[in-house]
This record gives sequence, C-alpha cells and structure tokens, in this order.
Amino acid sequence: MREIIIQENDSGQRLDKFLSKRFKNMPTALMYKYIRTKYIKLNGKRCAIADRLQTGDVLTLYIKDEFFEETEDVYDFLKAPVKLDIIYEDENLLLLNKKPGLLVHPDDTYHFDSLIARVQHYLYDKGAYDPKAENSFAPALVNRIDRNTGGIVIAAKNAETLRILNQKLKDREVEKTYLCIAVGLMEPKEALLTAYLEKNEQQNRVYISRKPTPNGKTIRTRYRVLAERDRFTLAEVDLLTGRTHQIRAHFASIGHPLLGDGKYGKNEINRKMGYQYQALYSYKLRFCFTTDGGILQYLNGKTFTAPEVWFTSYFRPEDYLSAK
Repeated sequence: MREIIIQENDSGQRLDKFLSKRFKNMPTALMYKYIRTKYIKLNGKRCAIADRLQTGDVLTLYIKDEFFEETEDVYDFLKAPVKLDIIYEDENLLLLNKKPGLLVHPDDTYHFDSLIARVQHYLYDKGAYDPKAENSFAPALVNRIDRNTGGIVIAAKNAETLRILNQKLKDREVEKTYLCIAVGLMEPKEALLTAYLEKNEQQNRVYISRKPTPNGKTIRTRYRVLAERDRFTLAEVDLLTGRTHQIRAHFASIGHPLLGDGKYGKNEINRKMGYQYQALYSYKLRFCFTTDGGILQYLNGKTFTAPEVWFTSYFRPEDYLSAK
C-alpha cells in the first residue's frame, strides 16, 4: 500500500488525468479497474474517475510496486542549452523572447533542444523546479509560436498560473500584437480584414476564402501601416481571431505575402532579399483582464514589449517608431 498526498500543483485535476501523468506506464484499462475495484481510494473512500483533486487529498493505492519504480535522475531537458532571452520573470511566470528557428515544443525532428526544454533546464538549475518533488506538474508554455516566427512566449511556473492564463487566452483577455513586413505597398493604410480559413492537416497549411465555406472558420485581422520602403510595408497587426497561420495566409490572400514566408510567400523575392525566416514577430503582449485574475491580478493592465525585432532595421527607426 502506498499513499500520495495531493500538492498545490496537482489540485483541480480529474483523478484519471492525474493518474495518467503520475503513472505513465499504467495501462488505462487497468487504471479504471483499480478505481472501480477500490484498489485506488480517495481520502479512504471509493472514488470515481471524474473526481476533482484538492490540495491535501490523500490517495491510497493498493497497486503493483512496478508502477512506483523510481527513474534515474536523468532528464532530457538537461540536454538543452540554458539560453533564454527573458523579458520578465516573477514567482509565477516567465515572459520569453523566442527567436526564429527555435521549436517551442518537441516535434518529429526533435534533437533535445526546444524552448520548453530550455525553460525547464533553467528553472531546474536555479532550484525552482524539482521533477522528483512533483507528482504530475512540469513548467509549461501557455502560448505557442511557429518555429520560424519570433516573439513573446509565456511560461508558467506553477499549475495555478497555467490554469488562469489558459482561460485568459481562451477568453481573449491577453492581447498579442505583431509586426511584419509585407510584400508590396498596402492600401488602405489601415483596415480590418475578414475572411474564412480552412485548414488542411495533411499539407500543414490553410486556405483563405472571402466567402463562407462548409469547413471554413471566420478570421478577422486588423493591420496598420507603420512604414514603407521600396516595395515593402512594415505593418502592425492585431489578431481578433487566433487561427493557424492566420496573418501569413490572410495577407497572402490579399496579394501581400510576408517577406521570407516560404509557404505562402514568393520564394523568388525571399531569396533575393536573403530572408531565411518569415518577417513576423509577436512583439507586444498586454494583460487586459475582464474577469478576476486570481494570483495574477497584479499583471492586469501591464504591457510588455520585445526589446528588439530583427527585421525592423530594414526601415528607418524614425519612420516606424513615431507611427506606433
């Protein structure tokens, strides 16, 4: 018989979700059987898979010792470099300036370096994250940015922060503003674009239509021209909807693909200009809570800006800084 005391970072989870994270080598069917036959009890009583765990709850487990076998203190995230551009940090979160080319999460080409691995390595080194002391939680990223796009990414240090910010992002209480370079001179200089986006999973790309389609989702993109040079436009963009590749595909659909975009752009121009990554950056983040922010209420009304955006040097600073 073993006991697990539910910690603050485990609180609020469904019992089955917690057990799946804590015992990764336990078959799901066996886990359900253990719960059904009372081999797993919550506070000494029969429990159900949908029970919500609270801090201080005690799980009693009459299960095979093999599921409790300790793993060696060797973690993949320690193979990632501790190289982070930190815009802001407190006891609950990190705001990170992710550069183009870095994965936020591992994928099929993963070679032990990603933004989340760097975050976990950083927090581990400073004593803010101990995997052995956690039942199910690990520091996590709240928002994602494409590999070849740069910008501000939020990392949560604890489960309560992760829950709150996931809700705030879903309810659009965190505003993200982008900078980009579009091919061509855009007219009008400021506009709200509306269209319909359909995603093709097999091709990993999206298609834009000006009219509704059976599987299309409405997208709304607001832009404002900040500067122009030659045949290129520096624009500030607000996403009123947050769809996959929205800015890249929406701009391309109106004849102004992003410079450096190999999927929706013009490779001839990209090669000529020498742009390896798309000129798109999530450069500004504003917390604008309309509901209670809990332990993060102190962030309400605050704005954070990336100190440097690599492609703005193509334009004269006095042109675009005065326009903001």
